[in-house]
Amino acid sequence: MGVQAKHRRRTQRGRPHEQFTIAIAILSLVMAGGMLAGLATSAVAPDSEDSAAGAQQNAQLPPGDPSNTTRLEHVDRITGDITPKSVVAGPGGTVIANNMMYSHSSTLYDAASLELTGTVVDEVDLAEHGFDDRAGVTQGAPVEAVFSPDGQHAYVSQYRLRGPGEGATATDDCANGDQIGRSAVFRLDLASGQWDQVIEVGRVPKFLSISADGSRALVSNWCDESVSVLDLEAGEEIREIPVDAAPRGSVILPDNRTAYVTAMYADELYRVDLETGSSELVMDTGRKPRHLVLSPDASRLYLTVSGSDRLVELDAATGEVLRTAETGREPRTMAISPDGLALYIVNYYANTVTKVDTETLETLQTVEVGKNPIGITYEPTQRRVWVANYAGSLDVFDDTAPGGTMDS
Repeated sequence: MGVQAKHRRRTQRGRPHEQFTIAIAILSLVMAGGMLAGLATSAVAPDSEDSAAGAQQNAQLPPGDPSNTTRLEHVDRITGDITPKSVVAGPGGTVIANNMMYSHSSTLYDAASLELTGTVVDEVDLAEHGFDDRAGVTQGAPVEAVFSPDGQHAYVSQYRLRGPGEGATATDDCANGDQIGRSAVFRLDLASGQWDQVIEVGRVPKFLSISADGSRALVSNWCDESVSVLDLEAGEEIREIPVDAAPRGSVILPDNRTAYVTAMYADELYRVDLETGSSELVMDTGRKPRHLVLSPDASRLYLTVSGSDRLVELDAATGEVLRTAETGREPRTMAISPDGLALYIVNYYANTVTKVDTETLETLQTVEVGKNPIGITYEPTQRRVWVANYAGSLDVFDDTAPGGTMDS
């Protein structure tokens, strides 16, 4: 699939990371997804309404020391009928884990008590959601989630749909090509615990991010080499933008039109325009770029390069590389603390989480977790870090204890 407006940027190393004033409006989005979905470039200032809303959420955070001075302490390991591919914290004390086709569910947890509050089976009748020719039970396979800024809904990507009108079998190697059926994002209403909307997207959707104003979402279509732009008010895909092989991580800037996307099997990072549908190559990344997060002040973009065991820091406005650091074996998902001073990175084959100081990119702490950690989120109401272990568990860590630089 071709790429529009292709342009290669020369990367260069910049000066060490400085401490910036946190943009509170963007901080609210850190709390909404465990992975930044919207941010401002350093040249864009939030309006007063956004600042007030962010300040209100920030005021609700429990008191604590700067996150690069605290230490992770294990609280609990949650098990059950789960095979979590991802875990995401909402802004109001709810955590969702998504269990793929192995458990066919999304499970909901109370952030304070760690109790299971609901298990949502991944089944819908598509005829009830506007697909009249597909009446009957359709089964999904929950991959990733993002919360709406108000915390009332969670949007969950479904790896594939199985039921009336389904296409050929979906696999990560995309062997069945265009014969694979298009899939969907299901919207979960948190109050009722029911799927209340289905939005059709491309083939094998994985990661999704949401804009700062909650009006749009961006979905990575793994087997289409594209991303879908969703109008969330209308509940529909409004355009599909080409990138390259195996798109995965993404973030949307707070202008609500500019985004970054990784193409994992092409070893590339793209910038896309959600209005025009154009995309441009920002850089060759090294092997298997996977996940992206933004600093709360919107000045920095962080990228995990899974096949190179590397963390990359970029300027969010320009895409220029500033610094790099080594990670554990096969870094996948990241989370960032609300104060922007710490990154938490899962190392899939090392069965560890690394906590990194964003001021220095030095490792603060490495902790052991369950087998094959693949997802991670920062839960703001309790100042805890949740880890999804693909083999069947969730680890929860408190991050408020005074600490130093050491392994545990």
